[in-house]
Amino acid sequence: NICNMGIYNMMQSRMSSMKDLKIISFFCNLILILTIVLNKSLHQPMYLILLNLPINDLIGSSALLIQLTKEVLTNSGTIQYTACVAQAFCIHIYGAGSVIILTAMAYDRYIAICCPLQYNTIMTCAHIMRIITVVWMSNFILIGVLFFLLLRLPRCRSEITHTYCDNPSLLTLVCADTSINNIYGLVLVAVTQLVGNGMILYTYLCILVACFRSKRSDTKAKALQTCATHLTVFLLLECLGLFTIISYRLKNISSHLRRFMGLLALIFPPTLNPIIYGLKTKEIREQIVRFLRNKILPT
Repeated sequence: NICNMGIYNMMQSRMSSMKDLKIISFFCNLILILTIVLNKSLHQPMYLILLNLPINDLIGSSALLIQLTKEVLTNSGTIQYTACVAQAFCIHIYGAGSVIILTAMAYDRYIAICCPLQYNTIMTCAHIMRIITVVWMSNFILIGVLFFLLLRLPRCRSEITHTYCDNPSLLTLVCADTSINNIYGLVLVAVTQLVGNGMILYTYLCILVACFRSKRSDTKAKALQTCATHLTVFLLLECLGLFTIISYRLKNISSHLRRFMGLLALIFPPTLNPIIYGLKTKEIREQIVRFLRNKILPT
């Protein structure tokens, strides 16, 4: 067993509110998934790519929610090593997956707005399936290698100070040279951040330029509002995630601040994503309202 002192020290005062937020996040993402899956009118390229975002958010939410629930019920700060590795794997899948999926979504919007006449020709069902396959295969391969490098090393410690299990906290349990792990971790962060962020910022810049060239003022206003909202949520995810990663390498950063920012990275983006990318989308909002009206509040 591993003693997770970070989560244990926070249990009494903050665990209940964190669990409530994770439950809200869980059900919001679940509703978004069911809405897209059960409505054939939403089986279009944009929504099929969007579907991967709440699935990915559910992976991140579940990884933390299960552990939070266990800590509340048992009043214990311990976790099995295998469970800790599984939680860390899911959290890293969520983190890397968020960037990769948002990159794919930005690409779809770029084609739709900047190349509207070629959209149906380019974004075929086969092409959508290739995009989704590449998204998840690249995610699992990148994170799989990260954990393969981790699990080959011997452990000689049993206490972590972070609020949840992740690769850096698991590396603190190792009593061997971790140079290869550190180098691969830095390369992984650099590749996902530079490639993903570069593509996202480039596509949104092209979208804004294309919309401002449009003669319709309502198109400009809608594009600016949409891009600003999406970029705000994306930058929030990036800032929280990067701070957590960098804080492990800066010894003068408060461990309490690192734990707090790490929790925010797992709580706020999965809670905001279904609202920003789901409820603010007219077609999805209409389907959810129709479902609630017909099934939950029938006249």
